[in-house]
Amino acid sequence: MPTAVRTTPEDASAPATRQDPPDRRSEFAPLLRAVKGQGLLDRRTGWYTRTIVVNALCLAAVVTGMALTGGSWWVLALAPVLAVFCARTAFIGHDAGHAQITGDRSASRLIGLVHGNLLLGMSYAWWNDKHNRHHANPNHIDKDPDVAADVLVFTSRQAATRAGLRRWLTRHQAWLFFPLTLLEGIALKVYGFQHLRHQSGRDRAVEAAFLVAHVAGYVTLLLTTMPLAHALVFAVLHQALFGLHLGLAFAPNHKGMDMPDPDGEKWGHLRRQVLTSRNIKGGPLTDWFLGGLNYQIEHHLFPSMPRPHLRLAQSMVRAHCRDLGIPYVRTGLVDSYRQALRHLYTVGEPLRADI
Repeated sequence: MPTAVRTTPEDASAPATRQDPPDRRSEFAPLLRAVKGQGLLDRRTGWYTRTIVVNALCLAAVVTGMALTGGSWWVLALAPVLAVFCARTAFIGHDAGHAQITGDRSASRLIGLVHGNLLLGMSYAWWNDKHNRHHANPNHIDKDPDVAADVLVFTSRQAATRAGLRRWLTRHQAWLFFPLTLLEGIALKVYGFQHLRHQSGRDRAVEAAFLVAHVAGYVTLLLTTMPLAHALVFAVLHQALFGLHLGLAFAPNHKGMDMPDPDGEKWGHLRRQVLTSRNIKGGPLTDWFLGGLNYQIEHHLFPSMPRPHLRLAQSMVRAHCRDLGIPYVRTGLVDSYRQALRHLYTVGEPLRADI
């Protein structure tokens, strides 16, 4: 397994250790009590209500703009804007899946269905299943679906089994990573429809109805607001930029960070989440652009913590990790991409040497 790329932990005042103490739960418990004591796990219904309403109004404004400018090629200028607000929509669905918005499961599911299935054509049930498995075992090669061998691979062991086209992809995966994210918008729709066969009864019917409604609504919107040629170019541009935006948001979080040893190394909850995640430095604009995922460590430690509280919890988590000598990785956005791509490049190195 290749060595994970890491930054120097800025808050570690003691030598980092990867071995858990005998009582692993004791590391996380004091932090959890402190966070609860500060009310940082309390939900922010008002904040989310404003966020959802503002996002809906922005989407409506873009649709109105499409109707007004659809006869001109200038309508293509709205495709990047729509992609940005579709990413905001995905972030809301993500938060609903973590019960950050409300503790009512039915309400969370409805919010997820509307923002995922209906507005994006992305299955809420599929995303929740996949994402929850990722949160339970981040970067675990056997348990985290996000590092399973697929188009990309994340360890030299995975790379060694590649053949044919996939072998070529692995050789060049660092260069291909961001171009491949241009297809993510369409891939999410495909995965959603494929996941229907794993559901049954009413759940499948509801998910399918929302997915079909999205496709019908999206096609209708394009064809009623602009000519066919404009519609085709708009759809390609919109879906590609939407996928790229999601790739830019998700790439910095775990790629190139430590990967638990499936053959023996055992970490408690605190180390499992902290050592496999990296945070991104920045201010309100970074928070907005990345949907709060720039606080990946805090989000993984407290998945149900409302998005506006993640920044507030950061100093507490950093101090707790410093006291325990646990590396807390926080770096700039561009540097995070460099680290992630360097890891992908290193994994593909042996296959390039065989040429």
